[in-house]
Amino acid sequence: RGFSYREDARLGMRMDQEAPLTAYEVVNTYTLEALTEVFSTYGEEPFSYKIAKQIVMEREKAPIETTFQLVEVIKRALPNAVLRKKGHPAKRVFQAIRIEVNHELAQLKTVLIEGLKRLAPRGRMVVITFHSLEDRIVKNAFRSVAVAKKVDKRIPQIGVEKLEYRLLNRKPVTASVEELTINPRSHSAKLRGIERNEDE
Repeated sequence: RGFSYREDARLGMRMDQEAPLTAYEVVNTYTLEALTEVFSTYGEEPFSYKIAKQIVMEREKAPIETTFQLVEVIKRALPNAVLRKKGHPAKRVFQAIRIEVNHELAQLKTVLIEGLKRLAPRGRMVVITFHSLEDRIVKNAFRSVAVAKKVDKRIPQIGVEKLEYRLLNRKPVTASVEELTINPRSHSAKLRGIERNEDE
């Protein structure tokens, strides 16, 4: 379904096969500015503009239809020094397109908001994320309901803010050295948890 840069397939990347937007449309119809924004925001790709510009140039000759075609276009846009580095050069761009196609960050925000509402007293929500964009959203969502707002101590306060939730961990839990040895793919995983306080 076009999710992987390691297997050749038509550019799709839809989690929901009924959804109208596909990776093919993103790659072949988005403007230079829109592609740059997607790669930069969702992929945190340092060469977003150069890659977007290369895509626009290539698709003028013929549509970019498959994952391997897109990988080759991305490689053409990158300096040799980057291509020699460890890790696949297309990883960030593929991540960005997948997030754009599936509206993943918006979906994550919705799940967090609705999930927190549904927690019973002493109920817990634990989330594992695999890149910084997701982790930042989870961190901010949890902190917004479990950490007291900062106030100016010089201003008299009436009462104390009662928090409905508490953080299970201030910093994210990451894979141990032992786990990384068994499962190298866990190196980017971050776990955060929150618990709903008991009703008084």
